[in-house]
Amino acid sequence: MNLRNYIIRRILLVIPVLFGVSIIIFVILSLFSPEQRAAAFITDVKQLRNIKSVIKTYHLDAPLYLQYFYWLKEVLHGNLGWSRTASRPVLEALFYFLPNTVELGLFSIVPIVLIGIWLGSASAVHQNRFIDHLSRTIAIIGWSLPTFWFGLLLLMIFYGYFKGLFPPEALSTSTSLYVHSPNFVRFTHINTIDALLNWKGSVLLDALRHLVLPVITLTVVQCALVMRIMRSSMLEALGKGYVTTARAKGADEKTVIKKHVKRNAMIPVITVSGYLFAGLMNGVVITETIFNRKGLGWWWWRAAVQLDIPAILGAVLFNGILFVLTNLVVDLLYAYFDPRVRLG
Repeated sequence: MNLRNYIIRRILLVIPVLFGVSIIIFVILSLFSPEQRAAAFITDVKQLRNIKSVIKTYHLDAPLYLQYFYWLKEVLHGNLGWSRTASRPVLEALFYFLPNTVELGLFSIVPIVLIGIWLGSASAVHQNRFIDHLSRTIAIIGWSLPTFWFGLLLLMIFYGYFKGLFPPEALSTSTSLYVHSPNFVRFTHINTIDALLNWKGSVLLDALRHLVLPVITLTVVQCALVMRIMRSSMLEALGKGYVTTARAKGADEKTVIKKHVKRNAMIPVITVSGYLFAGLMNGVVITETIFNRKGLGWWWWRAAVQLDIPAILGAVLFNGILFVLTNLVVDLLYAYFDPRVRLG
């Protein structure tokens, strides 16, 4: 099977998976009373004053199969209900909070993966030596650190002791006022990218300064997993016959490690990195809450506490689609790194 056919097949398989996700979400929704479910259909808080009309309009007292049809129709038209915690429609709230989460995720996933791969590779190549023991110690400490404790410790040191060197939130007050003024064009609503597009170095520096502590928190805690998987995967690859053959043919050690060992060891790392990235994209609740970055995780935490049903269902739908698409990308990367996957 060539690469094009493999890609088409994997994309087509996404459709029934998404259908299954929609069924699961609707089953969860059906557990609530019609009055509670009505909030998942309205687009204006004023509609809550006449719940009976909403129930009749969206057929919430009809048989379940008809309710599913009408619910799916509304979802496909972008109507996910009204969020009390965000004081706006759920879809609008998703786009409002998403940029802060995307920005944090993009700046975090790069050091997580690169540092994890570097430490894991060095640890495997120098097994049972000083660098191996050091890397494993770092991984154990990082993996064992409670995120909330480490984040609060960083805040206490770099915001408290050093007088606001690296503050929480996404932007300082003065910069935030400028960013939301007519003088600043919001292309993507991602602060660092918009600062570059507006050629505003001061905004860029301020946004980066606010990213330092949450990125360090996520990197220290999460890169340990990538490092440990890379190490074990490389150790397994180093014992394979093709590595012995390559060395017997006179290939130097750097070539063996780069072309034969590391390429094959990347397969499980791709899987872990893909799902780590998806986890960052759906909102890191603890980190966003500690550093008061108003992203998806911060919003969904408030929605869960206040039992904001439409927002919670929107979170489930968003995460379902996100992980299905992540799985698709991971499968396509598999085919790139290991052509044998296409024959499956």
